[in-house]
Amino acid sequence: MYYAWLENPKSVHKSWDLFFRNANAGQAYDPHLPDQLERKASFLQSHGLAQTPSKAEKLVEDHLAVQSLIRAYQIRGHHVAQLDPLGILDADLDSFVPSDLITTIDKLVCGGLKNNSNFIFVSYLALLIDNAYVVGFYGLHESDLDKVFQLPTTTFIGGNENSLSLREIIKRLENTYCQHIGLEFMFINDVEQCQWIRQKFETPGVMKFTNEEKRTLLARLVRSMRFEDFLARKWSSEKRFGLEGCEVMIPALKTIIDKSSEMGIEYVIMGMPHRGRLNVLANVIRKELEQIFCQFDPKLEAADEGSGDVKYHLGMYHERINRATNKKITLSLMANPSHLEAVDPVVQGKTKAEQFYRGDTAGKKVMSILLHGDAAFAGQGVVYETFHLSDLPSYTTNGTIHVVVNNQIGFTTDPRMARSSPYPTDVARVVNAPIFHVNADDPEAVMYVCSVAAEWRNTFNKDVVVDLVCYRRRGHNEMDEPMFTQPLMYKQIHKQVPVLKKYADKLIADGTVTLQEFEEEIAKYDRICEEAYTRSKDNKILHIKHWLDSPWPGFFNVDGEPKSMSCPPTGISEDLLTHIGNVASSVPVKDFKIHSGLSRILRARLEMTKNRVVDWALAEYMAFGSFLKEGIHVRLSGQDVERGTFSHRHHVLHDQEVDKRTCVPMNHLWEQQAPYTVCNSSLSEYGVLGFELGFAMASPNALVCWEAQFGDFHNTAQCIIDQFISSGQAKWVRHNGIVLLLPHGMEGMGPEHSSARPERFLQMSNDDSDAYPEFSEQFEVSQLYECNWIVVNCSTPANYFHVLRRQILLPFRKPLIVLTPKSLLRHPEAKSSFDEMVSGTTFQRVIPENGLAAQAPHEVKRVIFCTGKVYYDLVKERKNQDLEKQVAITRLEQISPFPFDLLKEELEKYPGADLVWCQEEHKNSGYYDYVKPRFRTIVNHTRPIWYVGREPAAAAATGNKNTHLVSLRRFLDTAFNLEAFEGKTF
Repeated sequence: MYYAWLENPKSVHKSWDLFFRNANAGQAYDPHLPDQLERKASFLQSHGLAQTPSKAEKLVEDHLAVQSLIRAYQIRGHHVAQLDPLGILDADLDSFVPSDLITTIDKLVCGGLKNNSNFIFVSYLALLIDNAYVVGFYGLHESDLDKVFQLPTTTFIGGNENSLSLREIIKRLENTYCQHIGLEFMFINDVEQCQWIRQKFETPGVMKFTNEEKRTLLARLVRSMRFEDFLARKWSSEKRFGLEGCEVMIPALKTIIDKSSEMGIEYVIMGMPHRGRLNVLANVIRKELEQIFCQFDPKLEAADEGSGDVKYHLGMYHERINRATNKKITLSLMANPSHLEAVDPVVQGKTKAEQFYRGDTAGKKVMSILLHGDAAFAGQGVVYETFHLSDLPSYTTNGTIHVVVNNQIGFTTDPRMARSSPYPTDVARVVNAPIFHVNADDPEAVMYVCSVAAEWRNTFNKDVVVDLVCYRRRGHNEMDEPMFTQPLMYKQIHKQVPVLKKYADKLIADGTVTLQEFEEEIAKYDRICEEAYTRSKDNKILHIKHWLDSPWPGFFNVDGEPKSMSCPPTGISEDLLTHIGNVASSVPVKDFKIHSGLSRILRARLEMTKNRVVDWALAEYMAFGSFLKEGIHVRLSGQDVERGTFSHRHHVLHDQEVDKRTCVPMNHLWEQQAPYTVCNSSLSEYGVLGFELGFAMASPNALVCWEAQFGDFHNTAQCIIDQFISSGQAKWVRHNGIVLLLPHGMEGMGPEHSSARPERFLQMSNDDSDAYPEFSEQFEVSQLYECNWIVVNCSTPANYFHVLRRQILLPFRKPLIVLTPKSLLRHPEAKSSFDEMVSGTTFQRVIPENGLAAQAPHEVKRVIFCTGKVYYDLVKERKNQDLEKQVAITRLEQISPFPFDLLKEELEKYPGADLVWCQEEHKNSGYYDYVKPRFRTIVNHTRPIWYVGREPAAAAATGNKNTHLVSLRRFLDTAFNLEAFEGKTF
């Protein structure tokens, strides 16, 4: 039809005539097009094509076949690339060989025929066979190999040429896609991005390095390899998780950093597993070698700074001049536990925070690099969670460079047993991240790929993966025997020539360096290591603070201690409370239509403000708003936090008539205020809590809160809680003030929506149940300073307001675990007066009985201690039974650290009363196991503390409403039965 139209445009339907005119070669309509087409038609006629439709069809078919061939290499060339340095496995687990690509040469080379005397002949024969097969697959013939074809716009193999012979096309495609680089990018649905990658890799001659660049690469390889050799010589029986088999990672990281610095990056935040960490600290971050070497000294004493951690978990922060660009660069390697990939979201959160505080909205100054192992990258779900944060507005870091150290083994597990996907990197495809596989024994290919990866991140602000296909020269650690489980692989590894020798031999052979220069480079670095080793013997004490990855300049004194040990009152002026309340009750944007139900909520807020009272949501508003006036950034993140799981918060208003039009009144409090960020997260706990933890690391002058949809959902983020939040300061002297808001309360909602599992947080609290403390004026703040985190269950909105305020006003930072209410959000009694929040007021760790019982304490028969929502049930039942004089009820608001001083006063106040701990949780959960020994310590084991609550149970709560109410009735009856414990032994 096209050729008929070229001869006579009227010979086709007018719609096709318009199509050919307007869309020919993808161009807009050109008034001169008819003249051009007439010339094309005469060209075709002169070649006899117009008169012989079969020849024209053959020409079109052949060009389409060539386009299909090119596309096949672009899509599937990576399957046959020579990626495995050992030559025994494919980097992917797919056993098939794409039948439409030339592959035999690659397979023969990988099969070890390089050393065969018949190799050249066999290779030539294979080329002939494969060429014949492939061209036949596309309907071409061997005779077409020297025919010249017009190249499509979707390839750059021609360089400045628009047409090539089929033989040359195949050769160039093989060189690009089937050698030491395997490219996965054709799944990306953005044409511009695909074209960019094609141009970077297909253009002839792009992978050429100057002699200076080659010498720099060799020097970096020398440092990488000789560092590991030095450690192996000096400490042969020590675990160090060396980098042998992937020494190219060090120059790879340095190339990424150099290129990024060149493009304007000032701060790089890195996360990585233990393998190669010491090498990265030494040769990328530039940690003093003597501080690394002294870590191997068994006589090295620990400073009194916490428990510390093993050397291959520690982090580091360092500012230096980048030698390649002569620009200042800051590098931070995050400390992390053995839990592989757990650090990923933490790095992203810190990166986001650093970008936020710099106003770096496009990520042009701060970036992250994440290193992974192949087995963990495929196996750990947090990798997927982290990827899904990569393009969310409040979580994006504008692109991360992922470097996978692909050992082709996980501890002892074969890849075929470790994943179902062809590559360990396939998880990255979900966010359209290009994946560059590269043979780690080809250093120049690695450097080029890393350079392109850095450019990609800077150009498109999207994630990219570099898969370093390598091997692990030793076992999982230096003491491990890998031959037990991978005998064939390790036989090959033992024969494998190290990459440094391979590359040095290549450069010596082509005259880039001399043997003497190479040996001098080795001797120079060996000398540096020896001198540092000598100096390391002078170090007698290990200071963990020298390994701090997130310093807060100016927050602590020069010794890293708090500037004071006091906390000012946390109340604010009434004018401030009123102003925040009025804004919280309004819509500060004109012509903004809100939901009628929301109008009622805002009117109720305004009424409360006029009456000088607050409920839970308004108290939170007051705390957040007061910080914004003081220049403190507030960030609230989690599932559905903008509205609130229980529809109580409504911090983001939605226009009911204009899609995606929103208003955040909190950002309209004052003209000059800190910004407020409230953001619904993806449906992830592990990833998002890790992210917020990282965000809170960047600065002490921010209130960072993560709210669980329901409290018990935090257990899917247990790794972050256990390894980072609970123990982070002890291991890494790293303060963090993150706030966890965990909705909690037994209200008949079933096992999964009731308990935030407070017992788990209390069990991990580090205060000693048997140690009776010495009380002083600074006891409250000192106790907070000594603890690893703070656990509270507030019973009033005012106390919630104060504990949030205290979090920032303390002279140090501790994680805060808040068991937040559900039914109390709307409970008519759960309101607080402005009088409890104004200037001079503070957080109450214990709220003592202040009713009739307190007026005549010697007549009190029982003191019930409790925490949280159950207080309101108890007060109601006490009134119903008319026991307000005989029974005192004291609320424990701060559970950990335990308020020994205040509870001692309460216990002494009621000397003749039974002591009862009442909780709505089951006996084997909740607080009883934590509070009982501490109460007993206060009374020196002279008085029992009786338990009242639900019986032990495997599930956190019942799913039956009637069972819930029956058990509630039962323990309330026991609580107010003054004879319940007569005759019983404790």
